[in-house]
Amino acid sequence: MSNTPRKQSAVTRLARDPVSRRRFFALTGGTTAAGALLVACGDDDEETATSTTSSSTTDEEMTSQFGEGDLGIVNYALTLEYLEAAFYADVAKSGLFKGDDLALIEQFGQAEQEHVDALSATAKKLGGPVAEAPKATFPLDDAKSVLELAATVENLGAAAYLGAAALIEDPEILAAALSIHSVEGRHAAVLNVLTGQEPTPEGAFAMGADMETVLAEVQPFIA
Repeated sequence: MSNTPRKQSAVTRLARDPVSRRRFFALTGGTTAAGALLVACGDDDEETATSTTSSSTTDEEMTSQFGEGDLGIVNYALTLEYLEAAFYADVAKSGLFKGDDLALIEQFGQAEQEHVDALSATAKKLGGPVAEAPKATFPLDDAKSVLELAATVENLGAAAYLGAAALIEDPEILAAALSIHSVEGRHAAVLNVLTGQEPTPEGAFAMGADMETVLAEVQPFIA
């Protein structure tokens, strides 16, 4: 067995380094999500570390299609944001929504486009290449089904960021990812209420989704 130490994720390092942790909280604005994540990863128990390594293997392997390390995770997130931004742009042009409803759709779409811009810039900063936007198509049959799809998309986006967080190595990228995750979660809560669901369907603690699950869910929308 190799004696080379396993590279720690940013979450693990932050949980164990008080100086880095203070800097991280300054970047995230001290969000509850950030605190909960650090508490969850703060146990130095060897069994916990082994379990984390095993459960993240699939995601680490899948990330390679987008690039290595943090670049791969950023490009993975960017691909999801491309789809979200394209979805809202198509919905806004569909004519299914008017007035305040249309304004909300446009507001959400603008946020997703800003995520695209930020993640594209981050991928470039990491040395690229930057993931290209996939061609996408969405079923836009009626307002009700579109809102239900929007809720599904936003809940999936929030779960994707949470699921990938433990793989991120750079604390600043982790802070940015959690910042976006928070917005995705707020979008999801609004849409959940609009479609008659609980605002937080999983209760007090959100659940992350692995890359395999997320990519399988979005595949039908990629032309």
